[in-house]
Amino acid sequence: MTTKERVLDLLESGRGKYFSGEELAKKLCVSRAAVWKTIASLRKEGYQIAAATNKGYSLSLQTDILSPQGVSKYLTSLGKKLDITVFPLVDSTNDIVKKMAMQGKKEGIVVIANEQTAGRGRRGRTFFSPNGTGLYMSILLRPTAYPVHQAVRITTMAAVAVCEALEEVSDEKADIKWVNDIFINGKKVCGILTEASLDMESGMLDYAVLGVGINVYQPAEGIPKELKQIVGTVFAYPQNDMKNRLAAAFLNRFMEYYDGQNPEAYIEKYRSRSIAIGKQVQVISANQTRTAFAYAINEECELLVQYEDGTRESLNSGEISIRM
Repeated sequence: MTTKERVLDLLESGRGKYFSGEELAKKLCVSRAAVWKTIASLRKEGYQIAAATNKGYSLSLQTDILSPQGVSKYLTSLGKKLDITVFPLVDSTNDIVKKMAMQGKKEGIVVIANEQTAGRGRRGRTFFSPNGTGLYMSILLRPTAYPVHQAVRITTMAAVAVCEALEEVSDEKADIKWVNDIFINGKKVCGILTEASLDMESGMLDYAVLGVGINVYQPAEGIPKELKQIVGTVFAYPQNDMKNRLAAAFLNRFMEYYDGQNPEAYIEKYRSRSIAIGKQVQVISANQTRTAFAYAINEECELLVQYEDGTRESLNSGEISIRM
């Protein structure tokens, strides 16, 4: 770890607490001048660090900047196994993690960004990812017993984990539009994109990249006009250390389902949060859009629909539209 990372680690571990320059220097085995320079550098990055004579330096409780140190302090034992990197700006967190997957990197890499210039949703759509107001992350997974048609399970686990994380840090109730969108108060606040690679010999997944994008706050310039009727945010105003808290809450919940003793525990929770079951929906495929009635979600997390002509289908991929 660099001196900056170590200083931030100490300040994050005791937010609101003062650390003297001498104390920091002694703990890190560096000079007090090095500590001062590091504090100045962190302030330039936006960290609210108070300095008081005879007291030292203190990281404000109100600072809301993503960092590996900030996320890690909220992680449980399962979450602490993850290897987290935070970037100020990337093209796409999914693209970065996919490159790592193809290089043979191990499961558990997490890439988080403050902004994406080429964030993607399903079917090649752009995912609106402005600076500083959202949480954009991707996780490298190497599931050992998932045939390709079960990749939807990763998405549905993540959907439940996002809902529970949002409810943990806010007073809002979160619901799921099959298969990958999270809604609060009738508006989409989160999209999930799972991209997978198939091992041709075994027929199992070689790796999966799970991407999650959450609209935490309103951007200063507002939500683009073409998205206003659809897209919402979790909070109207900044909250204390919220992005670190939310990132950790999601990672903790997801890892419980993915790596836990009862990985199917999420299925009933997914059903109970569905805004599709019992509704008329539009089933969207590459060639057509068909009206159907969504009547259930099965144990494989497939959406069961009945079309107007009476035929039925189990959907394990694709997209639906619902009139909210």
